[in-house]
Amino acid sequence: MDQDLVDRAARTRRAYLKGGGALLAGGLLAGCAGQNDAESATDATETAAATEATTEASPEAETEAEQAGYTVSMSPAGDVTFDSVPADVMVYNLVYADAAVAFGHGDAVNSLGFDSDAGGRTLDAYYERLDGVSFDRSELAQLNSGSGSVNIDKELVYELDSDLHLVDPALVASFDGWDQSDVEEIREQVGPWFGNAYSRTHAQPPEPYAADYQYYTLWEIVENVGQVFREEDRYAALESVHSDLLDTIQSDLPPESERPTVGVVIYMDETFYPSKINVPGFATSHIRPLGVTDAFAAGDVTFETSYDFETMLEIDPDVLLHSYGIDSYYDVASTRETLEDHPVGSELSAVRNDRVFPSGTPVQGPIMNLFQLEMTAKQLYPGRFGAWPEYTGGAYPEIPEEERLFDRQRVADIVTGN
Repeated sequence: MDQDLVDRAARTRRAYLKGGGALLAGGLLAGCAGQNDAESATDATETAAATEATTEASPEAETEAEQAGYTVSMSPAGDVTFDSVPADVMVYNLVYADAAVAFGHGDAVNSLGFDSDAGGRTLDAYYERLDGVSFDRSELAQLNSGSGSVNIDKELVYELDSDLHLVDPALVASFDGWDQSDVEEIREQVGPWFGNAYSRTHAQPPEPYAADYQYYTLWEIVENVGQVFREEDRYAALESVHSDLLDTIQSDLPPESERPTVGVVIYMDETFYPSKINVPGFATSHIRPLGVTDAFAAGDVTFETSYDFETMLEIDPDVLLHSYGIDSYYDVASTRETLEDHPVGSELSAVRNDRVFPSGTPVQGPIMNLFQLEMTAKQLYPGRFGAWPEYTGGAYPEIPEEERLFDRQRVADIVTGN
């Protein structure tokens, strides 16, 4: 690392971000374990009391509190204190880009990881159905080199000089060429980290973060991001839409005996890569609420598991949901034709009954989750929620207004501030 670059970053570090990444009680980083003394407990109590008082204060007091700063907490970064709402934010995963857009701060995002192209198209596909909602990704930096390795260039992080890195520091510490000291260097020289990636599948984070790592639901993560952007009201409104949607779906599910067996897969080169549904993590938060029987529940399914056609025919799910199917990495319409033309694939029940569908993106934010819940409900229970229309790519298909499971205009108004 060029020392001039480090020094310049130190000089230009955002003055209005302070104390980013202060550790939760118990300490996540080496050398901080055991800091649970009376003084720390007193500080935590005073902080909680101050937060409660601010919540109930008058508008004048709220203005004074904003000038004094505010603190948001999420594992593994801990307490992060802001003097102002971040205006220049580094993002790696779609969940945080989608959350930023949902809270009206999409223009603060300066980067994406792998998803700058395929993931960006997916966001566009959903936003196309929301009046006035868009995400300009034309000038975004791509954090990942695209060479096949999962990584971030540290020099690029310095060049971006972000107010906030909306990325899990434990994830970054697992990248090639990074360790805990590099993560701390960026926090101190540029700006804080704030993100939680391992809640996606409840995977084990790297040391030294593993011992105290906390997992969250998707909407708990979204709520924390809303607090970062001081958009608590927007969060409450969006969460209300989400709750109403879940109520709509779950109140009209058929009896368990009438529900299909479902296999979630990715198909490549005559090989199926399965994923389980009814497991912890927000990766399947658009499928798990539908209460289906997981076709792969009995198998020892890991990230490396793969099935050939003969194995898939033995399992033979009623429905196949292909991940990353909405204008992303895979053309599911083409995959369906390939399966229909295959001597074994054509025998699959899902293929014979025309029940191979494009499914959502596991790394989903709040807006994505709303559409993906609606989509899955229609694919699995067309008699209850209306049929899923034919989809061959591009924007999320237009659904007649009377068949929509959530109010598009309500969501658009929340996002755009109308």
